[in-house]
Amino acid sequence: MTKTLGVGIIGCGNISTTYLTLAPLFKGIEIRAVADLNMETASARAKDYGVTAQSVAELLRNDDIQIVVNLTVPAAHFKVSRAILESGKHVYTEKPLTLSIAEARQLQRIARAKRLQVAGAPDTFLGGSHQLARKAVDDGLVGKIAGGTAHIMSRGMEHWHPNPDFFFKPGGGPVLDMGPYYITNLVNLLGPVKRVAALAGMARRQRIIESAPRKGEKIAVKTPTTIHALLDFASGAMVTLSASWDVYAHRHQHMELYGTTGALFLPDPDFFGGEVLAAGPDGEAKPLPAWDHPFGVPNQTHSGVALANYRAAGLADMAQGILRRRDIRCSIDRMAHVVDIMVSILKSGESRKFVTLATTCTRPKPLGPAEARALLRQPDKA
Repeated sequence: MTKTLGVGIIGCGNISTTYLTLAPLFKGIEIRAVADLNMETASARAKDYGVTAQSVAELLRNDDIQIVVNLTVPAAHFKVSRAILESGKHVYTEKPLTLSIAEARQLQRIARAKRLQVAGAPDTFLGGSHQLARKAVDDGLVGKIAGGTAHIMSRGMEHWHPNPDFFFKPGGGPVLDMGPYYITNLVNLLGPVKRVAALAGMARRQRIIESAPRKGEKIAVKTPTTIHALLDFASGAMVTLSASWDVYAHRHQHMELYGTTGALFLPDPDFFGGEVLAAGPDGEAKPLPAWDHPFGVPNQTHSGVALANYRAAGLADMAQGILRRRDIRCSIDRMAHVVDIMVSILKSGESRKFVTLATTCTRPKPLGPAEARALLRQPDKA
């Protein structure tokens, strides 16, 4: 059996550079080809990273590729992932898996019939900070988790993104765009959700683009931009999730969990690292002692700030799951459940009623320091 799986990428936008840059950190995977509807874009990306540029059809016929990474726009995720499966290859997709639970189930059926695997982003919950929080939950550091809050709040994308239209169309909005990071981490920490309720609305019907080259152009808002949701977990925990692109400033923590003997304060689940704090009965929050998790070690600098970025960890974990026939932490069952949670939140926001989820899943196994190092090609240099 081969110990390295060939990887191809469909979609050569900005996110492709992240995978092409970081995948070499991990063993068991090797990016061999890239494809895009625009061959010039694919060729330029291939030249930069020393891989082969192919058409989409050529890549899907390439026998040297076993896993295809789907980096297309969210509206195309289902169609492209289905084509990948039908070509006989495993799928790793950017978030979200699909835009409906019906599409997610169809991918599950095809994958099962063809004995293929589907997995995908976000994999930030595998980061050192979030796995430290997972250990704290599993160890009962603050007792049984009874509640929590999560906040995704900003002013939106139109002040910096050159083409922000899709963020404000159906299929966009803060829940489907940023929600996967927060909800996936909550599932990692607390397990599946059984029902949700939500209020949804929008502060403005129009947005004005503030960045070049379309500065001053108006775009219509056609999807909710503020959503306040209640997540009722099968474990008994109750979490408030607020997601908004109508907020200019706030003082909420990214994520807090409230246990029967204390509380946990987590960093932004859009990133792999950050400080985790815990408070006991005295109410004083203190940082948890740092541990030697490799996916919490800063390896990049952004705007002068050192960050830990190990995107492609989920792809490497998928490859090892395929090779060793073990559970994949970013599995389609968990991704489908996250899709179910998100679309149910939006459905509840329309109906103003509780929505019972149609899916469930198990929590992924923890990824401790030793398990994380086992994914790295050169752990001492990670």
